[in-house]
Amino acid sequence: MSRGEFFTRFTIWVTLAGYSVGVALFALSRKNRRRERAARLVWTIACISLLAHVACAFYFYHDWSHDSAYRETARQTAEVVGLNWGGGLYINYALMACWVADVAWWWRGLDLYRRRPVALVALWQGFLIFMFFNATVVFETGALRFIGLFLCLALCLLWRRSAASGFPHGQNKGADIIVKD
Repeated sequence: MSRGEFFTRFTIWVTLAGYSVGVALFALSRKNRRRERAARLVWTIACISLLAHVACAFYFYHDWSHDSAYRETARQTAEVVGLNWGGGLYINYALMACWVADVAWWWRGLDLYRRRPVALVALWQGFLIFMFFNATVVFETGALRFIGLFLCLALCLLWRRSAASGFPHGQNKGADIIVKD
């Protein structure tokens, strides 16, 4: 395995692990401030790791060329789903921008973060699990695909359990379902 492949793969697995752990810690925090702070730290590391992953991919594989990344995204999408479309690259750009904004919002203050609209939390977490599922189940193969499927199912069950118990921090409408400070 080349140095570039190692760093590119390592950073995305740190991202995916951080996403999973951050979501789980927060969903299970139930007003435990230490667990909430740990969730925020892990969530932040996952976000930074995602940015590092994209930087590695652009540096080691695309010579900092958006066109190269777009063509490769289109090739992979055509290979997996039969559609020669590179627009997934823009979806990844949106993921990065939204995750950075989410981390900044969380570090701004736990109470402010907890008061996010329920619809926004559901939309954000739905987008994240969609991206996680695609990265680990749709575009991976072998054991990694099954690990991704297991984690996606486990996180969905955790969300369901959290919703049934009134969500973290006693909100009954779902805001704060997963990722909060």
